[in-house]
Amino acid sequence: MSTASSAPTTLVRAAGAVCWRKTPDGELRVLVVHRPKYDDWSWPKGKLDADEPDPVAAVREVAEETGLNVRLGITLPTARYRLSEVSDKAVAYWAAEVPDGELPPAPRPEEVDRAEWVTVGEADQRLTRRGDRQQLRALQEADADGTLGTWPLLVVRHAAARPRRTWTKNDADRPLSVGGRVQAAKLVDLMAAWQPTRVWSSPSKRCLDTVEPYQDETGVQVRTKNRLSEDGHRRNPRRVGAFVGSLLDAGRPVAICTHRPVLGSILGTLAGNAATGMRGLIPARDPFLQPGEVLVAHVSRRTGRVVAVERHLA
Repeated sequence: MSTASSAPTTLVRAAGAVCWRKTPDGELRVLVVHRPKYDDWSWPKGKLDADEPDPVAAVREVAEETGLNVRLGITLPTARYRLSEVSDKAVAYWAAEVPDGELPPAPRPEEVDRAEWVTVGEADQRLTRRGDRQQLRALQEADADGTLGTWPLLVVRHAAARPRRTWTKNDADRPLSVGGRVQAAKLVDLMAAWQPTRVWSSPSKRCLDTVEPYQDETGVQVRTKNRLSEDGHRRNPRRVGAFVGSLLDAGRPVAICTHRPVLGSILGTLAGNAATGMRGLIPARDPFLQPGEVLVAHVSRRTGRVVAVERHLA
C-alpha cells in the first residue's frame, strides 16, 4: 500500500542556467523566461536527453529557449521537488555570464515566448516557483563575495588508451582504445560547455587523440608542451607547476590534456591557488581523475583564486 510519504521510484533529471550580466553602472541583472503553456516565469531549463551530461543539457536548453550560446560559470544549488507520488525532479543549475545583453528572437515561441533582463528585486517578484529563488540568492551571494565573475581552467585526463602490455612500439605513439575514441567524441560537447579558447596537450598520441575532436569541431587549435608528457614531467616536475601558474596569470579560458602521473603537479598547483574551503575539493591522491574525466576549476577574475570545482566523466 503506497502513501503520500513513500519514496519516489523515478527521478526526472533536467538542467539549466541563471544567465546574468552587469549594467554599465554595475547593477546585477538576470534573465527570466515566460512559458506560455504554464503561464509562468522561470529560469531557462529543460530535461536531459538520453545519456546527456548535465552541463551539456544546460547549454543546449539555454540555446533552445533563448537563442544564447552561453559559457557555464559556477554551479548553483540544484532544485529538487516532487512531481508526483512516484517521481521527483532534479534540476542542475549553473551561473552563465552574458556580456552582451542583446537577446535574439525566441527560437521556440511555443515553449518560451518572452525572455527579459530584470533586476534581482524584479526577479524575486516575477519568479513563479518559490524554490527558484534559491538560485537567485546564491547568485547574489557569489556576486557579493567575488566568486561570480570567473573564467574556467579545464584539466582533462586523456581518454582510455590501448593497454601498455599490448603495445610494443614507442609508448608516446600508443593510441586510444575503441572506448577511448567514444569518450573523446563525447568530450567535444562537454568541453564546449566552458568554451576553452586555448587547449594545451601532451604531444603523446593518446592525449592528442583526446582533444583533437574538440579542435575539429570548434577550430580552437591544440598546442603541445613536452613538459605535459610523462617523460617531460619525470625530468622536471616543477616546470609543470610553473606552466600552470602562467596559465593562471593569463586568466583565459583554457584546457590542459595530460597523463595520470602529471596530474599531481597540475592539481597541486591549483590547490595551492585555491580559495578557503576549495582545496579539499581538488583531488590529492593517485589516480586523481579517471580516463576521460574533466575537472573544471573556476578562477575568480577579482581574486585570481580557484573558487569552485566540478568534475565530469565523458
